[in-house]
Parts: sequence; structure tokens; C-alpha cells
Amino acid sequence: MLMEWFIMALLEMQTHPYILEMLLFLIIGLIWDFGAGRQNNGSIPRNCDQKRLESLDARTDLRTKLGGPLSRILVRYGQGADDTLPLENNGDYTRDVGFLKFSDFTSNISAADSDTVDNQLNNLWYQPEEIFPVDGIPEQRQHALWVSVDSNYYRIAKNLESLKLDACIDSDTCLTTTPKVVLVDRGTSAGFYLDNAAYRTFIYNKFNVSPVDMESASVALICLQQRIPFIAIRALSDLAGGGTAENEADTFSPLAATNSVAVVIEFVKLLSTHHSKL
Repeated sequence: MLMEWFIMALLEMQTHPYILEMLLFLIIGLIWDFGAGRQNNGSIPRNCDQKRLESLDARTDLRTKLGGPLSRILVRYGQGADDTLPLENNGDYTRDVGFLKFSDFTSNISAADSDTVDNQLNNLWYQPEEIFPVDGIPEQRQHALWVSVDSNYYRIAKNLESLKLDACIDSDTCLTTTPKVVLVDRGTSAGFYLDNAAYRTFIYNKFNVSPVDMESASVALICLQQRIPFIAIRALSDLAGGGTAENEADTFSPLAATNSVAVVIEFVKLLSTHHSKL
């Protein structure tokens, strides 16, 4: 599914403290997104068990944190949560983030067998990424699971919550709910396409994330490494397997692209006005 997406990062020039250089990345890419259990203008409840998943259609989101399960390690059959991971003692991998147990998602079994079912894929452990900050000690790595959105950009972005977005591709094809700008607690980004309701629910419950994409993490991690303020603006084009019919991206990607452009343009306008007052 193709759509336009934008990542914005701003770097304050040392010689001119009130002049900002805009780094605007306009890329055509693949995106997979979902939203679940939104309350209070997009905040995500910490305990989302038993909460109804809600359709976001092509809403635009601005993340307060981006990251989540970026890397993974798949361990051999027979090892459990108490077993040390390969290279864990060297600091390469950790069990602090948590894991997915494949046998928990086995279907077509009786209730009597549910406690004894197993799967040779075993457990998949989630890992933070390694970074080498520009202001850090050379060759000394740090780990990052989440990249925080710049608080100043986030405050500016809150002014976009009332922005009117398009809801229709044409006169015959429209969203069932009105799209809107939403600021969320966490988003996640990883290098595979998600179109599976069970997995989207798992990572929502496990990591408290709502929007999901395939590209933003690379830019977010570079911004973190270079100490550049960061914000991500993404337009949702499908429900990552949470819809009642086929994947929605083929239909709503053009609408998501249109809305993402509209939000970025308005954000840049607000940004210009904000810095002119400094």
C-alpha cells in the first residue's frame, strides 16, 4: 500500500539561536496502522483488557513516543522466561522488554488441552535498538526502545486537533467515521507489514501502542542519535487486520496521503508563527 508520509525534525543553528533549519522528509512508502481503545482525545488507557477496538480509518496521529518492539530474538525450543538469552551476559540482548509466546495463539484446540499446547517456534523476545549518540563516548553504545517526541512540537501540534480533514475519496467512497487529528501516547515502527488482528491486539496490550508503521523508527533513531528534536505525523490508511472485511489500504491510501499533506502544511504554518514570536 503506497502513501505519502512525512517526518519532520528541526535543528537549531548555533550561530543564530532563533533561526531554525527545517529538515522535511517527503517519502513514498508503505504504511500499516491501527488504533484501539482511544479516550480523552487520543490517550491510550494503560489497562486495555476487555476494551473494544475502535476503527480509526484514515485519521492522522502525532506520537508522543515512537519506538516499541523494534528488534527481536527468537530462541530455541524448550527455553523459557527464566533462561538466559544468547549474548545476554554481554549486554547484546535483554529480557527486560518482554516476549511473545507463540503457543498462546494456537487455535482449534479444546479447553482441556489449552494448558498443555506447545509450539516449536517457542518465544520471541523484543529488544531495544543500539545507538551511538553524537555527544556520547565514541564506540560506547546505548540502547533505545522509545524515542520521545519534542515537547515543544507536541504543544504546537495540539492546535491541529480541530483541523478538518477529508472523509471521502469520491462521491461514492467515504469513511464510516469522520477522520480527525489525534495525539497519542505511543506508536511503534518495525520492518514488516502487519495485517493480523491477534498480533495488533497483542502489541497494544503489551506495549500500550496504537499507530503502527514501517518507516518512522529509522528517522526517529537518527534524530535521537544526533540530538535533533523530533515529531512524526502519520496518516492511517488501514486497520492492520482489525477491520471486518479485507484490508482497507487499497481504498483509503490516497485519502490518507491527502490528509497527511494537509496536516503537515498546517503544522509548518503554526511552527513559523510560533518561532516568529520568540
